[in-house]
Parts: sequence; C-alpha cells; structure tokens
Amino acid sequence: MRVIIGLIILILTVSVAGALAEGKGDAKAGKTLYDGKCKVCHGAKGEGNATLAKTLKVTIRDLASKEVQSKSDADLKKDTTGGIGKMQPAKGLSDKDVEDMLAFVRSLAKP
Repeated sequence: MRVIIGLIILILTVSVAGALAEGKGDAKAGKTLYDGKCKVCHGAKGEGNATLAKTLKVTIRDLASKEVQSKSDADLKKDTTGGIGKMQPAKGLSDKDVEDMLAFVRSLAKP
C-alpha cells in the first residue's frame, strides 16, 4: 500500500512540476505584444508577410511551422531579443514580455 501511495505522490509531483514548467507566459498578453512589434513582418497568424519578404529579398519563416516550433524556448527567445538574419531584435521587452510572446508563438503550433 505504501508503494502505491508513493507512486501516486510521485506521479502527481511530476505532473504538477511539468505543468508549472510549461506555459510560463501569457499567450493573450503575448499576442498584444506580437501585434505591436512583430505582426507587420510575421503576419497576424505568424504566416509571414509575403510582400514584405519579397521586397526585402528574405524568407520569413511561418512561426507555426515545424521548423520554428521545434526550436528550444531558449533559441526562440534569443532570436526574438537578438535578431536572426536580417530580422532586427525586438526591443524594449522585459523578461515577462519575452515569456508572453513565446507563449503566443507556441500557441500558433499546428497540431
């Protein structure tokens, strides 16, 4: 019986820890930030602004794509705050803002 109770406690602990580790950011707040800082280039749903990409002679990756979604949180944060390729870094973001934008970008993932 003690073994069963111990296993139940372990499973609950791991589940709660996993839930806390995920979703540190607020996707709704992240969308607001995204709309103000990223939407012009990346599009409303992260699909990329094709006209702008053609004008700048760049490829704007679909943020919902497997390629982008398979990046680690740390890499996506680095891309956001440091820029990547011709993309300029998003400026004036607090750590919480970055977490919120990351949550929004993760919410774009295709099932």
